[in-house]
Amino acid sequence: MTEQPPYQAILAEGSAVPTLQCGHCRSILSRARIFRNERDNQQAIQCKTIGLCSADDCGAVNCCDEALSRIEDPERLLSLAS
Repeated sequence: MTEQPPYQAILAEGSAVPTLQCGHCRSILSRARIFRNERDNQQAIQCKTIGLCSADDCGAVNCCDEALSRIEDPERLLSLAS
């Protein structure tokens, strides 16, 4: 069985607050489940920032690098994570 590569998170269009969506099911990725891919959180994928989808029947791993690059201040989004 081969491991599923990560999906690419999507930046929600027209949102007043930068919001990322799951590249698989399009659910909103909770800021609490977006994290840096480093140290204790290190995953075996080539992404700097990972978002885990919490939608029922999804649970996809999302690479957030491209979506975050489209935000003026991505560090602000990550600092809002609870």
